[in-house]
Amino acid sequence: MQTGLVFNIQRYSVQDGPGIRATVFLKGCPLCCAWCHNPEGISPDREVWAFESRCCACGECRRVCPHGAGVPGEGALPPQVPHCELCGACVAACPADSRRIVGEEVTVAEVITSVLQDRVFYEESNGGVTFSGGEPLRQPAFLCELLRACRAEGLHTAVDTCGMARTEELSAIAALTDLFLYDLKFIDEEAHRRYTGVSNRQILGNLRALGAVHRNIWMRVPLIPGANDGPEELRAVARFAAGIPGVRQVNLLPYHSTGRQKWQRLGRNGVTTEFQSPSADALAGATAIFQEAGLLAKAGG
Repeated sequence: MQTGLVFNIQRYSVQDGPGIRATVFLKGCPLCCAWCHNPEGISPDREVWAFESRCCACGECRRVCPHGAGVPGEGALPPQVPHCELCGACVAACPADSRRIVGEEVTVAEVITSVLQDRVFYEESNGGVTFSGGEPLRQPAFLCELLRACRAEGLHTAVDTCGMARTEELSAIAALTDLFLYDLKFIDEEAHRRYTGVSNRQILGNLRALGAVHRNIWMRVPLIPGANDGPEELRAVARFAAGIPGVRQVNLLPYHSTGRQKWQRLGRNGVTTEFQSPSADALAGATAIFQEAGLLAKAGG
């Protein structure tokens, strides 16, 4: 049976599509956004996550680690240890439960068994299952089997994607996906590369291709003050979205800073730019730009 790497299954989610949903987060993402709020989903591999606030600095993790003796310092090991084999010894030895391994290899059946626990809530709220990440299309075969299994159970499916994937892989899941949540950060390629690390040409091309064959796309635009919230950039995004037949609505997602603590838990400083959450007036103004382009647009969702 097909297996994949999942780092969270969030129950009772109301922000990843209609109704009450289970959101399954798959590991691996080709982007490294400066504002990423799920940095534990970027690496395609399992990782150690350390909660500094829980740590009692007893040094047990260092003592049991096969490579601990070679790491300078005293007390707790950092999350990133050279030559770490992810054996889990440091996690098991921690008396404060301050360490964990992020990413679990699971089967399709295990995921479906988990999400089916809340079937009654999906049925009563017109909800379902959303596959997110990371970028779920980094594990295309696993994602495809998950969608097939959901379809067999009569579950509404949504895929939250950044669009950075092979077009044929995106096309392969289109018929199995009831709703696409398609993230679009910039139209300007240089700005996209600066803030995410990659070009957006494939992302824009895939949205055009998907919009020609799929009629239920919610475009999601993270609103990042100082990065992509300028009127010209927002109007460019709005014009592009208005030209895609399958885009049914646009959700503007205000920046929040929860990702900063997650980077620290991973032992990496991935956030190099200080961002602030947009004001209510700025969010309303951005929403109005999309509405003026003839789009159904709202903040959040």
